[in-house]
Amino acid sequence: MFLVGEVQPFNQRLVQVTQECLYLGIEQVKPGNRLSDIGRVIARHAHANNYSVVEEYCGHGIGRVFHEDPQVIHYEGYNERNDCVLQPGMTFTIEPMINAGKKGTKLLGDGWTAVTRDRRPSAQWEHTIAVTADGHEVLTRRSEETF
Repeated sequence: MFLVGEVQPFNQRLVQVTQECLYLGIEQVKPGNRLSDIGRVIARHAHANNYSVVEEYCGHGIGRVFHEDPQVIHYEGYNERNDCVLQPGMTFTIEPMINAGKKGTKLLGDGWTAVTRDRRPSAQWEHTIAVTADGHEVLTRRSEETF
């Protein structure tokens, strides 16, 4: 996520809280925790800051196929098929999309561009994480990030 030009404070705050949501989700990645633990902390932090969480898009497993299971939801909910216990060797993305307005999105006619239904600002941060024997490794960590 990059901020370009002069950015209004309310948009800076949205971007900051979204990054905090990502980091809180990453903290949940360790053997024995569940995928739902990730969504729970993300949703609670977003809602505590008066934001909503997009539910149409999610993180996903990384493997041989693009966007494979498991789905990593970023909201508080339960999906029996994907609420698995985290185990060493699992690799997936966490990529919360947090909205200043309501949670709904729509896809534009180009079939690629997603916007919020209410046209309010939205922010997204993403990392790819591997579950290790004693926690996790952020595979896409930037040099300035300290995990």
